[in-house]
Amino acid sequence: MSRGGSHRARRAGDAVAHPSDPRGTGAAQTVPGARRPSVLDGVGGDPGDLVVEARDLSLRFGGVTSLDGVSLRQRRGEILAVIGPNGAGKTSLFNCLTGAYRPQQGSVIFWPQPGRPAELVGRRPHSITRLGVARTFQNIRLFPALSALENVQIGTEVRQKYGPLSVVLGLPHARRAEREGVHRAVELLDLVGLRHRTHELASSLPYGEQRRLEIARALGTEPRLLLLDEPAAGTNPAEKRDLAALITRIADTGVSVLLIEHDMGLVMSLATSVAVLNFGRMIAYGPPAEVQRDPAVIEAYLGASADAATSAAGPVPTSSASAGPTSAGPTSAGPTSAGPLLDDAAFDGDAQGGPGPGSGPVGRKELG
Repeated sequence: MSRGGSHRARRAGDAVAHPSDPRGTGAAQTVPGARRPSVLDGVGGDPGDLVVEARDLSLRFGGVTSLDGVSLRQRRGEILAVIGPNGAGKTSLFNCLTGAYRPQQGSVIFWPQPGRPAELVGRRPHSITRLGVARTFQNIRLFPALSALENVQIGTEVRQKYGPLSVVLGLPHARRAEREGVHRAVELLDLVGLRHRTHELASSLPYGEQRRLEIARALGTEPRLLLLDEPAAGTNPAEKRDLAALITRIADTGVSVLLIEHDMGLVMSLATSVAVLNFGRMIAYGPPAEVQRDPAVIEAYLGASADAATSAAGPVPTSSASAGPTSAGPTSAGPTSAGPLLDDAAFDGDAQGGPGPGSGPVGRKELG
């Protein structure tokens, strides 16, 4: 074999040795096929009912692992909440789903329509948006010098098929599409309760209304899956009630909602299912009430095992009707055999002033 042929063979061998290392860094990779058991193992459901499925996602930044074999499934029309301490990898997961980050391992399958799967890993963000995935951000990203209507119009233009030349020449189909875009933007402002703010600058709106305006702009892209990254952050109780009602209305239109949120009151009132991340791994998945009592979730938030959390709470009076250990801390539900209950204060320490995400030993800066 010639020197050139030997060189090509070695390069080909490298590609086989590191199929999950597209940049060829030579870093040690997880062996394909050696799949870590997932909390989703055994979770049933018709595959035709899925809107998105992430499979064994791993994302690393140098020596820091942000996602470590994360798998996630969401059914069509479902409101799924992703919770976890700060730095758990929640926003990194969103970034992988929307093309902002490319994971070193794993895949993301999205079904815009039943029976029409599309791989999202490797696609650019604008391509994923056109497929039907939209998102908002932790920090509001509006165009402050544009009106509320113009901000939403930017979202609707994703679906318009005319080019800049058609606009310059004022061709009939471009004018018609522009009128339809304005009409659709007004409808979305009405949906989020901001029609009376149509011509006001985005920068002049109250904080809670800016949050809703960003959601309206995302809806302008006509998504099948809407990702909301901490939409209730910084809002007051009245704004949170309005937000909860809005998310419910959005889900009622057939849009699946994937939600990152620290406010457990909001999560418990909205989510069909809850997935919990900690240190880049999925540690729990299920109905909100079950996840709230999961010992692994309690340990992730409080930095202690469930038994230790119960002991730290001190003895709790029991009645003869008690069937098992009582919940840690005061609760209106009384004694229960389901184990300690992680209350809203522990999940939402930033708002309540108590222990919560970022205040315990697992608090870290969110990656991505």
